[in-house]
Amino acid sequence: MSATVAPAPKPEWHGEDVTISDVLSALSQMRDAFSRAEVGDDEHPHPRSCVMTLVGVATNDSEERLAVRTAQAISSQHPAQAIVIREDPAARGNHLDAWITTDVQRPAMSCATECEVITLHVRGAAAEHLDALVDPLLVSGVPTYLWWMGTPPFAQRELLETLRICDGLVVDSAQFDEPHRTFRGLSGLLKVAHHRLGLADLQWARLRPWRESIAQFFTPRDRRAFLAGMSEVGVDYQGDGRGNRIAAAVITGWMASALGWKLKRAAAGSGGVVAAHYEAGGRSIEVAFRSVQREHLAAGELSAVRIAGSARGMTFRLSVQHDPQRPRMTPEPAYRTLHPTGGEDDAGMELAKRRAEWHRDVLHENLDSLHHTATGDPPGESRPSRPIVFSTERRRVDSSRVMLTLIEVGDAPPLRHVQQLDPEDEPTLLLDLLSTGTHDEVFNRSLAAAAELVEKF
Repeated sequence: MSATVAPAPKPEWHGEDVTISDVLSALSQMRDAFSRAEVGDDEHPHPRSCVMTLVGVATNDSEERLAVRTAQAISSQHPAQAIVIREDPAARGNHLDAWITTDVQRPAMSCATECEVITLHVRGAAAEHLDALVDPLLVSGVPTYLWWMGTPPFAQRELLETLRICDGLVVDSAQFDEPHRTFRGLSGLLKVAHHRLGLADLQWARLRPWRESIAQFFTPRDRRAFLAGMSEVGVDYQGDGRGNRIAAAVITGWMASALGWKLKRAAAGSGGVVAAHYEAGGRSIEVAFRSVQREHLAAGELSAVRIAGSARGMTFRLSVQHDPQRPRMTPEPAYRTLHPTGGEDDAGMELAKRRAEWHRDVLHENLDSLHHTATGDPPGESRPSRPIVFSTERRRVDSSRVMLTLIEVGDAPPLRHVQQLDPEDEPTLLLDLLSTGTHDEVFNRSLAAAAELVEKF
């Protein structure tokens, strides 16, 4: 199998040691040339389409390439302007290099749009005034989102001043250099952020399948009482450092904030174990974190969430596992499984085998009429071919992103549900966050509750 890699688009304009005025002048000329080329001489220029401005701040080459690729992926679906800033405050002097890359999208049902990616390499003192650099380039009337890659400087004035001209801040707490300390800085923005600033975390988006699986368990009306009967929560995660417990704290904070739990005490032990005690409505809830070594998972990634309790005289247990280990089962003889004889009854086994073969032959003889009865299609048409499944090949490399949910309620037989997780690449997660908006009160409450727990580690 061969794959074709599309080459990176060449910049339409490049300038070294330039000013923001030079960048604005180049942008204006490029936009005028595009609008005149699209309409010709017989029409008025079409108004420029832009739904948002995405500002990505990178500190190294890999982050810069990721920001550019993500901006190009988003612009292929939505007319947007992207500004990628590569800052180097430690460099001497005051220097600005700029590149402008354009991508023209031609939808079938509307006019063409030109999406721009502006890359700025900022050196020296200019990097300490990003708001002054970004503000002249912003498109009025559309939201502006700041995507700070790596570890944001929450304690520096530079970030706070830049946030004043933005509508949302997007981070990835899974990429923080010092997750424990930096996560506390992220939660501190809940107190100083202005009323129109939204906060978003890509790690919160990665926890969506976990949150949905847990919430769906309590969705049926006859299980609503279990919400007030939860008594035990266990979370398994990869790694044993306290910085690897952020995702576990966020999923716990989500449950605590939604159900009104009050944190009473928490303590961390050796081997990555954390025990926390919550109270709600006169009852106690014990939460335990456990470090479990799963080499194929990233540091801090969740591997299991378990919930147990009782309500109305009935117990319940819920287990959500990421890529659970599935032991191979030795297959039993088909006929002995379907037709147990209760002993070494060869005659009974032979009769059962003959009867099964007869039923199979009758089924094949009447396959056309059965298909016509089930689908309404004429016999012999639109009938799918018989599938061939090799059980030894079911678990492939791409099936590692599997989530298994086990449900036990009372004495009823356990229920089992398996689902395939969607990809978690940055463009997909970021586009999902930006399309729904960064003003998420559920995330804000979960962040505050998680930060309270993190303080106790």
